[in-house]
Amino acid sequence: MAFVAILMGSDSDLPLVENTLNVLKSFDIAYEVKVASAHRTPDVVATYVADAERRGCQVFICAAGLAAHLAGAVAARTLRPVIGIPVDGGPLNGVDALYSTVMMPGGIPVATVAVGKAGARNAGYLAAQIMAVADPSLFEKVKAEREQAARAVIARDEALAAKLAK
Repeated sequence: MAFVAILMGSDSDLPLVENTLNVLKSFDIAYEVKVASAHRTPDVVATYVADAERRGCQVFICAAGLAAHLAGAVAARTLRPVIGIPVDGGPLNGVDALYSTVMMPGGIPVATVAVGKAGARNAGYLAAQIMAVADPSLFEKVKAEREQAARAVIARDEALAAKLAK
């Protein structure tokens, strides 16, 4: 069964990653979450990536802060798409994590989303879009959600115009 594998450098990243999980749940996408460290448990990361691929993982999402090498460590071990979420925090408020996640050598890409909550949500949306390429039903769900979001913006604009017209 196809699923998204989500790795976090620490369980303290869960409140941020819950934003990703909520998006995946909204599209009925199966996922699993694991705590593993690129630096402290590199063998666990390597073993997990290989096992997840064998079991049908289609996309990896990695959330890490500070040095944030987890997404790169996963990307080095798979040809599946890897999405990196830079965790906000630390002395540079996530900028260090952003640079660590986005600066990958040629041939080992990591799709990097924004630092923080918006990025965590976008990681879920990006995973859904990647999986929707081969899943017409999921494609229709993603398309419908995008259309609903557009309708919500139009409704807010109309409400604002009505309020200002008074």
